[in-house]
Amino acid sequence: MTPYAELQVTSNYSFLRGASHPQELVLQAAVLGHRAIAIADRNSLAGVVRAHGAAKDHDIQLIVGARLLLQDGFDLLCFPTDRSAYGRLSRLLSLGKRRAKKGDCILFTADLLADPIFAGGRGQVLIAVPPANLDAAFERQLLKLCNKFRKIFYLAVNYHYLSDDKVRISALSELAERHFIPLVATNDVHAHVPERRPLQDAMSCIRAHCTITAAGFLLHANAERHLKSGDEMARLFAAWPAAIANTVKIADACRFNLNELRYEYPSEVVPDHLTPA
Repeated sequence: MTPYAELQVTSNYSFLRGASHPQELVLQAAVLGHRAIAIADRNSLAGVVRAHGAAKDHDIQLIVGARLLLQDGFDLLCFPTDRSAYGRLSRLLSLGKRRAKKGDCILFTADLLADPIFAGGRGQVLIAVPPANLDAAFERQLLKLCNKFRKIFYLAVNYHYLSDDKVRISALSELAERHFIPLVATNDVHAHVPERRPLQDAMSCIRAHCTITAAGFLLHANAERHLKSGDEMARLFAAWPAAIANTVKIADACRFNLNELRYEYPSEVVPDHLTPA
């Protein structure tokens, strides 16, 4: 079985987007023989607690992280590799949520570049998720982040059985090679099995306030955004084997576990006259 870790997974904690519970996704990844699975919900760490419990039950590595949707048009998967990095990611998300109304999160590229908050990305692994339109503006912003986070920065590529998949992946591969950015294969998972497609479509319609007949391109083109085996992913990315190997490399780096978290009470300053002799 080809070693593989799925790194782009949206659970139902991304409201009206993911069609599976975190524990369903973790169980399916274990059944498929994945090396690890990452739960990365939209500007949120909410789904990782349920996933953590399931990962312990089914003896599979959970990669904790979040999908950062930036207001200036960039989309990143962020995975902390240690306890300190997890704390910095949490503070970054808290910053974005304090700026917004309940349920929203407002973050900018500048927030990631501001070292007092994100510490230059220290202890993180970042994966850029490309937009539908691979224009010059995307390349400029990609290069800006790549220059800042060079040693921890990757570019995601997906294969969704669309007519332009190979052309698009080739274009992204050339872009990555031009700027020395390693590729990583992901499936942009929104469900643990393809049979959840009808539920996925219904949630998309609720989110967009439209009927299924009027939804059009708001719906995914097919049911392919589900967890696939390592062998299947290796077949799809046969021309880009490093993109598969990099999933395991990232999994090996991201060893932070929620078991490391403990209650941390603030230290209290005791006046000298109250200190025991």
